[in-house]
Amino acid sequence: MIAFEEAQEKVLNTAGSFGVVNVPLSKANGRVLAEPIFADRDFPPFDRATKDGIAFCFDLSKPHYTFEIQDVAAAGSLQLSLDDVKHCHEIMTGAIVPKGANTVVMYEDITITNGIVTVETPVTIGQNIHYQGSDEPKGNVLLNIGTVITAAEIGVLATVGKSEVLVQKNPVITLFSTGDELVTFDSIPELHQIRQSNSHAIRAALLEWGIASEIVHIKDEKEAIYNALKTALADSDIVLMSGGVSKGKFDFLPEVLEDLRVIKAFHRVAQRPGKPFWFGCHKAYKTTVFGFPGNPTSTFANFHVYFIPWLKSCWGLPIETIEAHMLDAYENTIPLTRFERAKAFIEKGQFKVKIIEGNGSGDLTSLVLANGFVQIAPKSILEANQKVVFIPTRQILK
Repeated sequence: MIAFEEAQEKVLNTAGSFGVVNVPLSKANGRVLAEPIFADRDFPPFDRATKDGIAFCFDLSKPHYTFEIQDVAAAGSLQLSLDDVKHCHEIMTGAIVPKGANTVVMYEDITITNGIVTVETPVTIGQNIHYQGSDEPKGNVLLNIGTVITAAEIGVLATVGKSEVLVQKNPVITLFSTGDELVTFDSIPELHQIRQSNSHAIRAALLEWGIASEIVHIKDEKEAIYNALKTALADSDIVLMSGGVSKGKFDFLPEVLEDLRVIKAFHRVAQRPGKPFWFGCHKAYKTTVFGFPGNPTSTFANFHVYFIPWLKSCWGLPIETIEAHMLDAYENTIPLTRFERAKAFIEKGQFKVKIIEGNGSGDLTSLVLANGFVQIAPKSILEANQKVVFIPTRQILK
């Protein structure tokens, strides 16, 4: 059995890219950018009006405030020109500022009588003009490799004409579970049976990262497990297993994994929940295997503690350490790193966390009350308001 820190290091040291792929802009949301995005022209590409009103040439040495309307500059039309400094153009938001004009005054600050405009407020040269290249000049990097594409990035990509975007490839994942006691979630279980839940919870968590996965469940028969797992290893980048890795007489997975030449990095970690965690890689298939214990909290905790940071590292995303202040004091009396269900929240401008009391690793329902786990060192005492590492399992601030 190894310490949590050593297990975490061993997992992260195996991280590597799954490759890159071009996707249509319409399917790029949530993906991780694998190419830099440059400005293909100045942003904005011309001097543009930011208000509806009039455009004219204001001369500080010979200021005047009445103008004759010459024309109307509409957004999307070609650039107009001023014939005379005593003329102005009506102008709409987004239109090109006419040649010879240097100022825009909005309609609210003028009066118009018989085609003659009178400016009623003080004027500053250049007001209400968004100058060409003032946001980004042509050639500047707008988005860096490793950027997670959200709605804002989609807007930038569309602006520079990216109909296809190079992104980090999503891994192919098989969710593999064993156990005679498990039946499908739409079944009516017998007294000795329970419905499958772990695989569905993890599949939903993967979908939050934009990753589809396939669920495979096999009864506790060694040959059937061997054949199904062999196929999963050959067809997947990642196999996430739930159950079958402890020391029970029907926990065949460690033995089968060895038979299939999956190289074990470690089995069993000094932590609670999830002590029987098995981790390794198949060199020929280049498949990474996470073997999580079958209790719901063990699977859920290990997925977020180990798999999510590993996935982010594979995609080149930073792994942040989030800290929160303990609401109450807590003592860990055992020689294991604990991951306690917890609820984080903001109180008086401070990020705080409260431990949620559960009923052991099999208590699935208490996970609904939590939004993450608190990491607590072995045999340690935490005082109220002391900082602690918090591992989120859902969006906390939206």
